[in-house]
Amino acid sequence: MSSISRPTVLVIDDSPLMQEMIKRALAGSYHLLTASSATEALSLLAHQAVSIVLLDITMPDIDGYELCRTLRNLPQFQQLPVIMLTARDGVFDRVQARLAGATEYLTKPFDAANLHHTIERFIQSSTLA
Repeated sequence: MSSISRPTVLVIDDSPLMQEMIKRALAGSYHLLTASSATEALSLLAHQAVSIVLLDITMPDIDGYELCRTLRNLPQFQQLPVIMLTARDGVFDRVQARLAGATEYLTKPFDAANLHHTIERFIQSSTLA
């Protein structure tokens, strides 16, 4: 499958190690873009078509909640699936993520098969819409 026909996943995480782990888990299935900050992510989103976003909560300057709220306030990204992928596992964090507009919430350490399944579920539903 060529990278042109593969869905594009934007991974937004300030940890190079986590970016690499996600790349390894998803390699071959998706075209992957990475950003280490909200500013970098917004720049990529302005110039690249993205199928789904994997978003960490804890990042420098703008956290994942605020970035998710920002995306939901921009008409072109209101339907973009945003999966929070974070080490935070509290009920309050999950509620905050939903209120910010997150489509799904997964915790680190993540299971590669579950991550694939979740991404596919949202990519399938967005192509049917």
